[in-house]
Amino acid sequence: MSKKEKDIPLDEEKEAQAPPAEEAAPDAPGGESETFTVTREQMEQMEGLAGQLAAQNDKYLRLAAEYDNYRKRTAKEKESIYQDARLDTVEKFLEVYDNLERAVQQAGGEENVHKKGMEMIFHQLVAVLEKMGVTILDPMGEAFDPERHEAVMHIDSEELGESVVSQVFQKGFLLGEKVIRFARVQVAN
Repeated sequence: MSKKEKDIPLDEEKEAQAPPAEEAAPDAPGGESETFTVTREQMEQMEGLAGQLAAQNDKYLRLAAEYDNYRKRTAKEKESIYQDARLDTVEKFLEVYDNLERAVQQAGGEENVHKKGMEMIFHQLVAVLEKMGVTILDPMGEAFDPERHEAVMHIDSEELGESVVSQVFQKGFLLGEKVIRFARVQVAN
């Protein structure tokens, strides 16, 4: 009998009910494998502990997956908030763009300091909008696209094809692929 077998108290009743299980400890010191006897109660206790370990491992994996989902969701929400803030900011500058464009057009062919200054400011605003990822839609002569254009008038024209933009009243703007403002156009039928 080995030392481990002596330390384990055996109940005579337990021995009569269930035969003891034998297990070999792998790679015991000295190159020999040791054999020891375990009672049913001890076996049940080990199985219970193994079940608890599996439950805790499952709980950990679920918590890790939940945290990963939370991290991804919050990153997506932050990006969405940032995009909405950019969109709102650009929208407020579109009125300035329209007014500067009208002012440059109304200045006529006369070359003076005021016209040149307005043109410079207008080009600077266009450059800033482009840096922010804004695309200006000027659909003159293009096919009408209801996802990017708003038809405010229709005309009958033999010269232009069916559903072709014949005049642009107000340019449209895109931020990435999202429409900030639809281009207001006249469409030929």
